[in-house]
Amino acid sequence: MNYELFVSLRYLRAKRKQTFISVISFISISGITLGVAALIVVLAVMTGFHDGVRQQILGNIPHVMIQKHGEYLTAPDAIVAKARAVSPHVLSASPFVSKEVMLLSRRNVAAVSVKGVGRQNKIFRKSFLTEAGVDVEETLYNPELTPPGILIGLDTATTLGVAVGDPINVIPPMFTITPFGMIPKMKPFKVVGIFKQRGGFIDAYFAYIDLKQAQQFFDLGESVSGVEVEVDSFDQAAPVAGSLRKEYHFPHVIRSWEDMFGSFLSALKLEKLGLFIVLGIIVLVAAFNIATTLIMVVMEKHRDIAILRSMGATSRSIMQIFVLEGLIIGTLGTLLGTGLGLLLAQNADPIIKGLENLLNVTIFDQGVYGMDHFPSVVNSSDVIAVVVVAMSITLLATIYPAWRAAKMDPAEALRYE
Repeated sequence: MNYELFVSLRYLRAKRKQTFISVISFISISGITLGVAALIVVLAVMTGFHDGVRQQILGNIPHVMIQKHGEYLTAPDAIVAKARAVSPHVLSASPFVSKEVMLLSRRNVAAVSVKGVGRQNKIFRKSFLTEAGVDVEETLYNPELTPPGILIGLDTATTLGVAVGDPINVIPPMFTITPFGMIPKMKPFKVVGIFKQRGGFIDAYFAYIDLKQAQQFFDLGESVSGVEVEVDSFDQAAPVAGSLRKEYHFPHVIRSWEDMFGSFLSALKLEKLGLFIVLGIIVLVAAFNIATTLIMVVMEKHRDIAILRSMGATSRSIMQIFVLEGLIIGTLGTLLGTGLGLLLAQNADPIIKGLENLLNVTIFDQGVYGMDHFPSVVNSSDVIAVVVVAMSITLLATIYPAWRAAKMDPAEALRYE
């Protein structure tokens, strides 16, 4: 151990008359601990919300969508084949039919977008409320089922007041001309499955039927609304969309999920950055306490500094003593804050549920956010960023007091001793 570190550690052990300085040091450590812990927890929660919202979006929205401006696609098989061959990251490509309709049941009405999809669609990965022992995918594509099946969200089922097995009428914006005037087209469907997830802001907007039924019901023949492309990772959607744009030009429209909802997720990222800056001020305030502590130590130890200088200590060594003292305080606070923050972030959901049971209040409403647990995802890059920022602020806070101590004239310091 070099003598600079030894002296720094000695100065941290306050004597009885220097208790006030120790109290300030303890406050500085506590401030940095709380600031770092708050930053880690908030960033973990924001990352969890971001991932949760993205999962809600991608639970219904394809990674890449191929459509034709103002028209239907008349040759979907060729587009499907080309989409599958455009990149090795493409997992599947399938046609779909989509149209906004009204659902009517028991004098209740709900507006949804009905999608006709084929087998193996990712919607079947969701959890469904179904009749006992019934496979929802097999039931939906059962040609003998009368009336044909339809899948709806739990919010939609609640609005309509229906359960699994109940009939509902689907009314598209299509009319039949009769001698009595225009009559809206209507067809009965049977609810064969209900999404269990509740509160998803996209789940409530969609309903699903068999692709062939949709083409027949909407009088499309073999045409489709578009082609859905799924890739092996959500961050590969933009590159795949770029490759498809080179193959298909106007009037074809190629959109990735980021093109459709990227602005919303960008707003969440901006909010995360804003919270990082705001909560970083807590660490900055604690750093001011470190600077105050070091200034008081320099004033208290002016004789010690003068003696060290007269014994041959250089200005650099004196400066190093007080920089090390500040860094010890900052490092201790950062380590404690990191440990506390990780502990809280990784156990956020049981902590929230425990507080709800203890206080008998609802802190996190799962129905509002459409998530079955309080989201908290610890990102290693966020933790590293917090530690680097905290240590950088701590280092900057030690420079001025250490520089003042290094510039102290030993003769002036000992003149009146």
